Amino acid sequence: MKRYVRESPIFLGLTGFLKRVKRYIPGGVSGKVLPFFFMSPFFILISVMWFAPVGITTYMAFTKTQWTITNMQFIGLDNFVRIFTRDIRVVDTIYITVLYVSSVLAINAFFSLVLAIFTTYFIKKEPISMAIRLAWLIPRITPAVIYALLWRWFIDPNIGLLNTLLGSLGLPTPRDWLLTPPYSQILMIAVNGYVGASFGMIIYSAAITSIPRDIFHAAIADGATDLQVCRHIILPLLKWPIFFVTSWQCLSLISSYEHILALWAGGAGVARAAEVEVWALYAYSKAFYASEYGYGAALSIFLVAIGLIFIFIFFRVFGFERMMQPSKVEV
Repeated sequence: MKRYVRESPIFLGLTGFLKRVKRYIPGGVSGKVLPFFFMSPFFILISVMWFAPVGITTYMAFTKTQWTITNMQFIGLDNFVRIFTRDIRVVDTIYITVLYVSSVLAINAFFSLVLAIFTTYFIKKEPISMAIRLAWLIPRITPAVIYALLWRWFIDPNIGLLNTLLGSLGLPTPRDWLLTPPYSQILMIAVNGYVGASFGMIIYSAAITSIPRDIFHAAIADGATDLQVCRHIILPLLKWPIFFVTSWQCLSLISSYEHILALWAGGAGVARAAEVEVWALYAYSKAFYASEYGYGAALSIFLVAIGLIFIFIFFRVFGFERMMQPSKVEV
């Protein structure tokens, strides 16, 4: 196999090219330059796909760019002043975003912890626990549009199962889950919580599985109950996974809107009427529905600033410096 690779035209051509390149590079420098040469496609990709859009969006936030991006008029901080003084949708959008992020975060970061402990520690039979994890993992691997269509079928007042189940329990059955607040907001939280809980469940389950079982056996032998094992052993050892999942999910929820857009598929006006238009969706609608690219960019930059504030808070609350310190235990 090695001989075949060495005699292949691609390998011979690459070897010849590198030899010609090394002729023009001093001997002491070639060893330092070649790694960057091989990594240059990666740097080019990151520059084109990340740094360039960030730079363009940042500049666009300080311009009046409407209908076309070829005519940018620099207006300074006027877009940001408009956010806090002249935009009547900002207060409602902030309220909906806070409701959305806090409620879904409770599911994604904390209910997923309960689910992971239940399936990893309390359920002893692996096939049963695997089946439960798979049921929560399916929405994660399902395309957002298909996932939204399944929910539309589930909440349909004529053929859907949700109203039938609620009616059998004597609970209210709204005629239109999509456009009737607060049922539309409950639906928004349930849809995003169901698809997001699987991420935390996987992280927590892996962390619990890595805990030596001898610790559990020793605690039970000393008379500890299962709840005491969870409180005094599992939870303290999951501090850093909880920090990671909480911070990751919070930052992800701040900028996510794809499932809301897919489920309320009728443009930003439908989501606004249903009172489920979060900040990220509002920025998207301003840029791509109202064609106010400059103002949409300003809304996005403001969202980035909020994300940076949350990162600082998470680092202070969870003590990120202590995690980065070297271990005091010599191995």
